[in-house]
Amino acid sequence: MELFNRLPGFTKTPPGKERAVLRSLPKWFWLGSVLLAIPSLIVRLIADEHETQLIMTTDIYVASLVILHWTVIFTVAIAAFIIVAMKGPAYVADAYPLIEAETLDGKAKAINDGG
Repeated sequence: MELFNRLPGFTKTPPGKERAVLRSLPKWFWLGSVLLAIPSLIVRLIADEHETQLIMTTDIYVASLVILHWTVIFTVAIAAFIIVAMKGPAYVADAYPLIEAETLDGKAKAINDGG
């Protein structure tokens, strides 16, 4: 017994832009994180030691933007993965024997008995 039964005659959809998006996500994850951390580094270099309020405020803004960036990357990854999964092969579930089923005339009949 196979774990997954593929639908006979189903043709896979060729990969599209979602594969390119999935491949580029690690690059955008690291590049975006580094670019968003630059303002915090610049403020630390420019500000003197008495401007701790400016440094802390900038760090809070940068941290929130980095977390937002990570969340956006994660959301795009989920969307691209769903598209890849939907374009994959179709599978057929195993037969589910019905004990009773209603017919068009409203009477229940046993499917397994044939009558």
